[in-house]
Amino acid sequence: MMIECLGWGSSLILLATLVRQVYTQWRSGATAGLSKWLFVGQCTASVGYTVYSFMLHNWVYVSSNLAILVTAVVGEGLYLRNKRRASRASARSAAFIPRSECS
Repeated sequence: MMIECLGWGSSLILLATLVRQVYTQWRSGATAGLSKWLFVGQCTASVGYTVYSFMLHNWVYVSSNLAILVTAVVGEGLYLRNKRRASRASARSAAFIPRSECS
């Protein structure tokens, strides 16, 4: 029982840090320092760990890795959205020509 508590507690701490990171990314709208490959790697690893944990009948890690997979998918979605927004903002500012330069 104590071993299970250690596993669940550790998983909750890890998940809380990942959720906080995704929340910060959502609030800031920033993409600097983030790579789509981080999320691709996280998704791939989470799927692999989930299957592995399922095969071992380790429900702590099945649950944890599924939750981590969800944070990766949400994080990737936020990354792509923020990147699109930054690209649009950049295109709008590049298209804007101040009046003093038009004369």
